[in-house]
Amino acid sequence: MPTSLSGRSFLKLLDYTPKEIEYLLDLSADFKRLKRTGTPHRYLEGKNVVLLFEKTSTRTRCAFEVGAKDLGMGVTYLEPGCSQMGKKESIADTARVLGRMFDGIEYRGYAQTKVECLADNAGVPVWNGLTTEFHPTQMLADMLTVRENFGTLKGLNLTFMGDAGNNVGNSLMVVCAKLGVNFTACGPKKQMPDAELVDTCKKIAAEHGATVTLTEDVKAGTKNANVIYTDIWVSMGEPAELWAERIKLLSPYRVTTELMENAADNAIFLHCLPSFHDTNTTVGADIAKKFGVTEMEVTNEVFESKRSKVFDEAENRMHTIKAVMYATLK
Repeated sequence: MPTSLSGRSFLKLLDYTPKEIEYLLDLSADFKRLKRTGTPHRYLEGKNVVLLFEKTSTRTRCAFEVGAKDLGMGVTYLEPGCSQMGKKESIADTARVLGRMFDGIEYRGYAQTKVECLADNAGVPVWNGLTTEFHPTQMLADMLTVRENFGTLKGLNLTFMGDAGNNVGNSLMVVCAKLGVNFTACGPKKQMPDAELVDTCKKIAAEHGATVTLTEDVKAGTKNANVIYTDIWVSMGEPAELWAERIKLLSPYRVTTELMENAADNAIFLHCLPSFHDTNTTVGADIAKKFGVTEMEVTNEVFESKRSKVFDEAENRMHTIKAVMYATLK
């Protein structure tokens, strides 16, 4: 029976089977070919979607807007502070209003419970553009990028460096377990994923011939890794006061050329972006001035190297998000 996701929300990958995730990756690759060849694909003409943002974004917003317009849909963007959700109007009431006007709702913000509440009340598909706990659309882009480089996913080794307990680390652990990729979280114990989620993912991974490993040992954690992945050390929404603590705690887990050489010969580097690999940002310059650190989670040498696939990964946000919208709205 063909895979159908029509009418489904896309909130976290724990809700999706490996077959459904692979279907979305195949669909993403198809949409990428259509985009690259300039082939029109306005398959959802006449539909309208709303992008509900409580946290700002570059890639998520652009991917949803361009993807929706390529599919022929109208797009309304509600920037942070532009809706009454959670202030003068409850999340449930907001969902019921937007569900009467739009065919799909994207949410990017804070607690996972918010996007779950939207989905429970909207009556239309709701898509998680990022919450504190999970970042599922990013995972599709990551896995598509890995598959493009290796031709397969099952049996590969992926290591996440640093703050492995954030939404990206959590989601990578889930998607790797589902797709048979061996996942390693390499960082300090303080920044590891929630123990309950780790146990869940270990069980899922075992079903698909993969492993989930947590380690503080950089050399052991990166040995034979096909993919080295990292993220910024202080996530959006966390207080700036954390920088001093995180720099001290996570500097041993910075992705360097030496670290990449300890990985597999064909290893690639991924990062969900934005990245503090130099001081060409206001935050980067401020951190350098305060703490004398000019490179944080990854060195500029690695970021700009041939092993770095971060901009392929960023482009793939658009193709994979387009696949999610099409699959759930068609």
